[in-house]
Amino acid sequence: MLSVKHLIDTTSLTADDITQILDTARSFSEVNKRAIKKVPALRGRTIVNLFLEPSTRTKSSFELAEKRLSADSLSMGGATSSVVKGESLADTIETIDAMNVDMFICRAKLAGTPQKITEHTDAVVINAGDGKHQHPTQAMLDLYTVRENFGHLDGLKVAIVGDLSHSRVCGSLVPALKTMGADVTLVGPPTFQVDDPSYYGVPQTADFDSVIPEMDVVYMLRVQLERMEGAAIPSRREYNRLWGLDMARVGKMKPGAIICHPGPMNRGMEINADVADCARSRILNQVNAGVLTRMAEMYLLLGGENNGVSA
Repeated sequence: MLSVKHLIDTTSLTADDITQILDTARSFSEVNKRAIKKVPALRGRTIVNLFLEPSTRTKSSFELAEKRLSADSLSMGGATSSVVKGESLADTIETIDAMNVDMFICRAKLAGTPQKITEHTDAVVINAGDGKHQHPTQAMLDLYTVRENFGHLDGLKVAIVGDLSHSRVCGSLVPALKTMGADVTLVGPPTFQVDDPSYYGVPQTADFDSVIPEMDVVYMLRVQLERMEGAAIPSRREYNRLWGLDMARVGKMKPGAIICHPGPMNRGMEINADVADCARSRILNQVNAGVLTRMAEMYLLLGGENNGVSA
């Protein structure tokens, strides 16, 4: 089992924790190829999906993962919870907790919400994305995708490109990659760069073209227009010209290098349509990995049955 009770951020995970998640996810890959995609690993366990912010990929992959582990689940959104009636988050959590649930999966607009939930329940909590802070389950599916492609993570050169300052993906992926021995470079326009790159301990640059030929993985971030508060950005066309991934830049990538993106994509802005669908793209692999790694995380955190993976 993992060294942590909750999955709130990637900075709390050791290399052994991450390896265990990725290895367990791989063991679940066979389940997802069966005609009957279900194992009894979490049968009788109750999981609450508390999504206080819109989500498609994360929410649907958690719900599929829960079904494939035979867990009982309850999905609640911001509009369907009593929070919209004025009830405090603490009261909402304590009310649901009184029903003896085993796990909360929380997506929230405000950073720190999943951590706050741990103060009001004995159930396990997984952070499914909180504001601009962290998105640890996204980082795990990214690492899984990259490791499946190269067979390892140690020593790989990874460029994370784009809207760095608004990205919780960046906040969770950089520490996880460093824990696993990868070499990370941040790339983005000055208005999107992180204020203190020394916090991550990785280099940061605005010059995409000078970086791309050295990279094994080019990870394009979505420009998060909904999180911006008056941030100055160039036009869509200008952003694409300077920091977007087009086929000309793909042509500069070294042999065997791959492209990732957390989705949803702004095609024609941070990534061109033909690039998203090209042979180097692993974007759909990431989507598939999301189900596998989330199965692994829930299984390990809830202490699933020893025979759960192979049953």
